[in-house]
Amino acid sequence: MRTKWRTMRTDPLLRPAALLSVAVLCVGLAYGAQAVAAGLPWWFAPLLAILVLAASSEMLFVGLIAAGGSPLLAFAAGAMVNVRHLPYGLAAAPYLGTGPGRFARIHLINDESVALALAQPDETSGRRGLTYAGTGIALAWPTGAAAGAALGSVIRPESLGLDAVFPAVILALVMPALRADDTRRPLLVGAALALAVAPWAPTGLAPVLALAAIPVLRLATGSWP
Repeated sequence: MRTKWRTMRTDPLLRPAALLSVAVLCVGLAYGAQAVAAGLPWWFAPLLAILVLAASSEMLFVGLIAAGGSPLLAFAAGAMVNVRHLPYGLAAAPYLGTGPGRFARIHLINDESVALALAQPDETSGRRGLTYAGTGIALAWPTGAAAGAALGSVIRPESLGLDAVFPAVILALVMPALRADDTRRPLLVGAALALAVAPWAPTGLAPVLALAAIPVLRLATGSWP
């Protein structure tokens, strides 16, 4: 057990997983602070972070509720944003392992953990990356939301640049994918679609609509990317 712990402590994947967790913690601070500033009770954001653990859908849900929208409409919008987890789940399948560990890792699937897993050269290291990042984020997101809610309106997320941390980290993770043609084309087309709809689409919906890059390339080239 001690040898296994020493090996894990020196694993090079711990560093990117920790950086991702810190980034998510910063976004959670902004999320909790914005929820309180919008007039929601202090416990709402951290409770939602624990029960849902899906940042984009939570922020969309809180934003619609704070704006006076119907809870049912807010729930439907958040569920639609979470449709992105379907392709994430398919992409993460090779990294889930077998046995009880597989069922545990299923709950660790998110944007960041899957991105870290896919950036690895083999399934074994990808599985470690998913486990480290998923576990760190499962702890960092509710903690950040609780801390942000406690600080309330004292934090100004935009002035501190907290809103830029998350996309910057994800961009750094997907950069290696630009080296291969079969991933570069759908990635660039998806990015163009997301940028086109971002000005009018609700928060978190642009990445979902970017998935249209796959059928677009299918029609254009006659083959799946």
